[in-house]
Amino acid sequence: MTSSSSRPIYFTTASPQTKLLILGCGYVGSALARHYQASQTGPQVTATTTTPERLGELDAIANQAVVLPISDIAQLKAQLQQHSHLVISIGAKRGTPYADTYLKMAQAVSQALEGNNSIQQIIYTSSYSVYGDCQSEWVTETTEINPQGDNPKVLAQTETELLSLTTPNRSVCIFRLGGIHGPSRELGRIFSFAAGKTRPGDGSDASNWVHRDDIVSAIDFALAQGFNGTYNLVNNDPIPSKKLLDWVCDRYDLAPITWDPSQTSKRPYNAKVSNQKLRDAGYTFLHNSVIED
Repeated sequence: MTSSSSRPIYFTTASPQTKLLILGCGYVGSALARHYQASQTGPQVTATTTTPERLGELDAIANQAVVLPISDIAQLKAQLQQHSHLVISIGAKRGTPYADTYLKMAQAVSQALEGNNSIQQIIYTSSYSVYGDCQSEWVTETTEINPQGDNPKVLAQTETELLSLTTPNRSVCIFRLGGIHGPSRELGRIFSFAAGKTRPGDGSDASNWVHRDDIVSAIDFALAQGFNGTYNLVNNDPIPSKKLLDWVCDRYDLAPITWDPSQTSKRPYNAKVSNQKLRDAGYTFLHNSVIED
């Protein structure tokens, strides 16, 4: 597996004139801020958090860090007036309904953007789960989404709300992400809970992944190119779950996982997600497969 630490992505294409507000500086948002800090040639970055205790951490990786509760529409409106681009990469805290995180965020941004002439582009990291169960068939951005389950339905509603903010002077880019792996999210850690257990189905369902560094790099590319519309952000290899988990158990010395075809898989989404549109736009992936050596 290629190590992120051995493949720095300090090269950046986004303009240093860009004034970027990152709404949600968790795993991906913080990595994006660190990327621009390391590049020394990228946008001016304001990192936001809802936790005052994180200000020191974010001050160290961004030009500015602010506490910004999504419920504070006045402050959100003021911040948006001061920036040219907005990246939204938030995550729901455990136990918090998706609607209270994602949909309320989109509605707050929509409200705060009323009368705004400064934001030229919004980039939002969504999920390929909105495609639903496609029986392991290939899907593209033109495939009709069919979210199954409350959470994917909320993510689809969030996409719709944000896409409605597109204007002749403002683009909105939705990235539909695969499962995220990378530093501190190694596959062995992600799947350790499943080691030695039996899973329902035969493992033929497709899994789609993307490395954290490719998310950061693709966001940078989208900022530079002014992307508008929806793009799948997954690596080139929608590997079957059994093949992936066999590899993970072997690689990380975990107890083997067995499968029970008599039980129906409970995964609410199952599709081979194509990234061809993103590659046709000129993006080159740093990590082509989740199991590359």
